Amino acid sequence: MGVPVFDKILIGGRWVAAARGSYAVINPATEEPAGYAPECSAEQVEEAARAAREAFERGPWRRMSGAERGALLLAAAERFRREAPALVELTIAETGAVRPVAERLQVGQAGERLARYGELAGEPAEKRLPDVEGRAPWGSGLAAGLVVREPIGVVACISPFNFPMTNCAGKIGPALACGNTVVVKPSPSDPLGVAELCRIVDAVLPPGVVNFVCGSGPAIGEVLTRAPEVDMISFTGSSVVGRAIQTAVGHQMKRTLQELGGKSANIVFGDADPARALAGAMSVWTFHAGQICTAPTRLLVEQSIYDAFTQRLVAAAGSVTIGDPRDAGVVMGPLVSAAQRERVERYVAQGVAEGATLACGGRRPPHLPRGYYVEPTLFTAARNDMVIAREEIFGPVITAIPFRHEEEAIALANDSEFGLYGYVWSGDTARALRVARALRTGTVQVNGSPPHPDAPFGGYKLSGVGRDGGRWALDTYSELKAIGWLT
Repeated sequence: MGVPVFDKILIGGRWVAAARGSYAVINPATEEPAGYAPECSAEQVEEAARAAREAFERGPWRRMSGAERGALLLAAAERFRREAPALVELTIAETGAVRPVAERLQVGQAGERLARYGELAGEPAEKRLPDVEGRAPWGSGLAAGLVVREPIGVVACISPFNFPMTNCAGKIGPALACGNTVVVKPSPSDPLGVAELCRIVDAVLPPGVVNFVCGSGPAIGEVLTRAPEVDMISFTGSSVVGRAIQTAVGHQMKRTLQELGGKSANIVFGDADPARALAGAMSVWTFHAGQICTAPTRLLVEQSIYDAFTQRLVAAAGSVTIGDPRDAGVVMGPLVSAAQRERVERYVAQGVAEGATLACGGRRPPHLPRGYYVEPTLFTAARNDMVIAREEIFGPVITAIPFRHEEEAIALANDSEFGLYGYVWSGDTARALRVARALRTGTVQVNGSPPHPDAPFGGYKLSGVGRDGGRWALDTYSELKAIGWLT
């Protein structure tokens, strides 16, 4: 059976041939092509931005009521759900996600996010302020006020390689719900599912509301962020690229939403439930091979249980089934690309050179001669000033650091350039909440609490700028206008 070939991009409601043909997207489990993606030109990116601007200024989308936009987004979500089962194999092939993750968190959540913003699109876009006694040089009296939420304009939605469809849906959902138009640019590593998502949504919405560009190199994203027609950049990816975007668009004063890197601290106190805390620590290995910005890669363990806990982690590493993500029972699949595996291997070598103890892993599994696999890896006897504890590795690597007391745990956790996520495990709920409040991160999960779908999401410091998620995203993708008058 042949692999899918995507050689078209979406501009102004038309799928047109990519100017430079297509390039191979590699299956990270087999190192064979998973399909082919369109290679567009810089001129086509500029054309897509102009098409989005035209649709915003002259099309019907922003003039519709929120309820009307919501109905169309819900129709797009339902259409996506009907086609979702056929997208799972494609997702596994291009991302390397194991089947449960591909089904529920890659494909499944994309549909859920579209539906959620279809529902939220009908939220009131105006809020009346309380009347107050007003005084101005030209008159006085009872002053009334109104706050209006209006669309920003054209939003460039630049999604990452780890959860391409889910992340893209989380960008275009709120952007479209607020009346914006979008230009979507996926990661070069796995853009095929995002192309399908855009195809499905475009079939329901007015032409030009959703546009899709793609290419194998960074130039496509650079052209898109600089395009004068683009009013906002919504980017998820590395802090290095995020800084470059902020610098590039700063002089234009473009709105940015940036969800960037993480080096999340996972604090385990001596009174924590040992089984649940162990499962939480192992999520670096068992959840998409550690390729997630919120991964608890910096494991801070109370000194009294440090040796016992890390020994249990070493023993548990041997139970993690690594292999082809299509196979039943496989828990950990490959990294997304050869480049990503090489990055992880460089950090493993760095950790050894710094003097940390490689307690387990760090190698390519010998039973898997093909595919971009790395064993579950744990460093012990590590310090918080080591590179492996400072920089985001984005792979199945845990760095375990001991602490003596609560204050030291908080200090170690906050001693980081990142501040996206934090985790606390303790049998003392009051202490766990006290520590959670002290952490300089956008989200803290206590004792394995699941993330709330309507909670704001984003980070402190190098972990990003702004917040999205649930209703919070409506303000992020909107301009707020205040209108006042005398009654």
